[in-house]
Amino acid sequence: MTNPFDRPDTDYRVLVDDRRQHSLWPSTVPVPAGWTVAFGPAGRADCLEFTAATWTDPRPASACPVEHRPARPAPASPDASGPQARPGTKAAEGETAS
Repeated sequence: MTNPFDRPDTDYRVLVDDRRQHSLWPSTVPVPAGWTVAFGPAGRADCLEFTAATWTDPRPASACPVEHRPARPAPASPDASGPQARPGTKAAEGETAS
């Protein structure tokens, strides 16, 4: 059996905990207590791109000075279909693909 955390052909979610730590999580595995969906479900590459764009300081929030703590991302909409807009993309800025 293939480890669900290593499958490139499955959808994932980006989870965030109260310390602002991020985790790539298979969409087929239930979200553990204490974690919130910040992005997805989407392909692995899209989730990694989202994480790279939003998790710029890997220190736990408690280790960052208050003025440097990143804002917690808004939870993903549970009824959204398809990948969500990533910061800095045309979709995130309200433009549609042509």
